[in-house]
Amino acid sequence: MLTRRSLLTQGLTAGVALSMPSIARPATIPPVNVTFLVISDVHACRFGDGLSPNCQQEGKTDANLLRHILALNNIHHQTWPEAIGGKPSGLSAAGQRIARPQGIIVCGDVTDDGGGQTAEFAEGSQLLQFSHRYQQGRGPDQVHFPVYVGLGNHDLDQDGRPPQTDWYRDELRDYVQMNHKPSVFFKPAVPVDNYDEASDNYSWNWGGLHLIQAQRYAGDTNKGTASGLDWMKRDLKSYAGDGRPVVIFQHYGWDHFSVERWDPKKKTFDDAGTGTPHWWDESERQDLLATLSGYNIIGIFHGHEHDTPMTYKVNGIDVFKAKAAFMGGFCLVRVTSNTMDVAIGEAADDKGGVRFDTAFSKALR
Repeated sequence: MLTRRSLLTQGLTAGVALSMPSIARPATIPPVNVTFLVISDVHACRFGDGLSPNCQQEGKTDANLLRHILALNNIHHQTWPEAIGGKPSGLSAAGQRIARPQGIIVCGDVTDDGGGQTAEFAEGSQLLQFSHRYQQGRGPDQVHFPVYVGLGNHDLDQDGRPPQTDWYRDELRDYVQMNHKPSVFFKPAVPVDNYDEASDNYSWNWGGLHLIQAQRYAGDTNKGTASGLDWMKRDLKSYAGDGRPVVIFQHYGWDHFSVERWDPKKKTFDDAGTGTPHWWDESERQDLLATLSGYNIIGIFHGHEHDTPMTYKVNGIDVFKAKAAFMGGFCLVRVTSNTMDVAIGEAADDKGGVRFDTAFSKALR
């Protein structure tokens, strides 16, 4: 069956190298002083007049999303933590007022179940819920900052009824394009500098900081998705070949859950399994790391696992993950020309309060 996705994969990828604009390499890297938020796993769960099965028990409720949004909107009225768990945070910005975030980057699973679709063509109720909550607005029930959307397995894995098997995925991908892809017909809500129409990977720049949204993961080819690795190679060469800092965002990580495989003895997926990978495999992870090699990658942010704030290293690159958004989690990030601070926290109450549990700081080269 010929779908929008297959047309893009077959047609646009062939011409992208010719159509991509030539980017002049700057003589000097522009200064950087940017604060932003990273979230993942919103799992908007509205279905009709209620919720999808098990969402109430799992805490994937609109009330919890509103609590999360209140904390995000209030973040710039607070200060960077000086201490966490009774110990100095070590943050370079400790004690300083948090600057107004320039945006919120979402690392996938904006919906719980393919956008909240039914068997018949209709606007997905979960995607609608997500857009009502996590698209920049002015009210207390919407975030107040630009949102850079990324998709995860819950958004992209569901098949439609044949022969329209891709229509769930297409609706979610269309939402990403509508929000970010530059167009001659209209200005997207949050325009970006470089958009790959085949994979829906995209990038933008905040001063001398380059940021890349890789959706589920860079190199994803699952269910007909076009790999974005070649696009990423060109993007990095054009925008970050001068050594400027780069941040990557995607859904899957290198934690135990993200790398689990089928365990034939236990008949489940776990981190001790030796069978088929559940999410992405080692060769795909190595291909991504090879693509990033030689560039000044200062951090990778991901989601997928819900319960545990994480900071760890992969191949010398610092990796970060907060709790799921429906659990209140977020990463607060500040990058300057000389430093990078990351404070991982969560909503603490129903009044916009936050609690930080992890801090990370480093000097940048």
